Amino acid sequence: MRSLRRLTAVAAGIALAGSSLAACGGDDSSGSSKGLEHGGKITVASLPLVDGAALYIAQSKKLFEAEGLKVTIQPVQQSTAALPALKAGQVDVIAGANYVSFLSANDQGALHLKILNEGATLTSNMMNVIVKANSPIKEPKDLEGKKVAVNIPNNIQSLTLDAILRAKNVDPTKVKYVKVPFPQMSQALDKGDVDAAHMVEPFLSDAQKKNGDRVVVDGGSEPVKDMPISGYVSTQEFVSKNPKTAAAFQRAILKAQAIAAGDRKQVEQVLPGYARIPAQVAPVITLPGYPTSNNETRLQRVVDLMTAAKLLKSKPDIKSLLFTAQS
Repeated sequence: MRSLRRLTAVAAGIALAGSSLAACGGDDSSGSSKGLEHGGKITVASLPLVDGAALYIAQSKKLFEAEGLKVTIQPVQQSTAALPALKAGQVDVIAGANYVSFLSANDQGALHLKILNEGATLTSNMMNVIVKANSPIKEPKDLEGKKVAVNIPNNIQSLTLDAILRAKNVDPTKVKYVKVPFPQMSQALDKGDVDAAHMVEPFLSDAQKKNGDRVVVDGGSEPVKDMPISGYVSTQEFVSKNPKTAAAFQRAILKAQAIAAGDRKQVEQVLPGYARIPAQVAPVITLPGYPTSNNETRLQRVVDLMTAAKLLKSKPDIKSLLFTAQS
């Protein structure tokens, strides 16, 4: 992937250490490490997306503290921007990591991937292609030859959108994907820098509510409905050195995922704080699915789609990539 070849150049541009980390983290004096490695301390890089709601639910409900963990959260705009820091041990986990980019990094040997938890699955209208209300783009076919904003080219967005477009007899090779961070997509669309934006919640509903933007493609429709899109990823090196800490984090996130899946009000309460959206927008956004277990068959769908798109040199063993706590 083109974006992954340049990942090392991004490391200098991301501040993943220092005073900003402490502002979002847990108190070192609270709770007990319960014999966890590294005092139970974990630094998590997180995107401002609905995918990572469980991270903030776990923090607010003190689920991390209950496991003896001291979790520090570092906001980032793109999950791949944190990849060099993950490799360097500056962050231990990336929340909301899109599977395509990280499976590709693993495939290329740039990262020894370990998936701690599944994060989100696609639901209808949670990740749509939108255009301005007065745009001449009326249907998916009109996207051919047009510039469409995606957070990162050749990631889960373009992979799933390409599959949807092909199913609608649209040639995805004629769509020009443009790299735009999620928080800047609405502005890029307003300025005419792009013709359309493949936007995800919570930014999607915010743009529609504020600007009256119009949906031209449901990004959660067949053939990618319920497709896993992101998760909580780490490295083989981290989990091998810190198996008890990794297991404690996994347990806390699974509990928080169950809360998110069972009560959207809990998601609505944490979203405005970390996603920086108005509180009145939170109740109207479309939420993803929040898996409450890790499932090899579900993740295999991503691998199969990537293989068909020639984004992998070889099929990975999903079972070996999923972290399983030792009993």
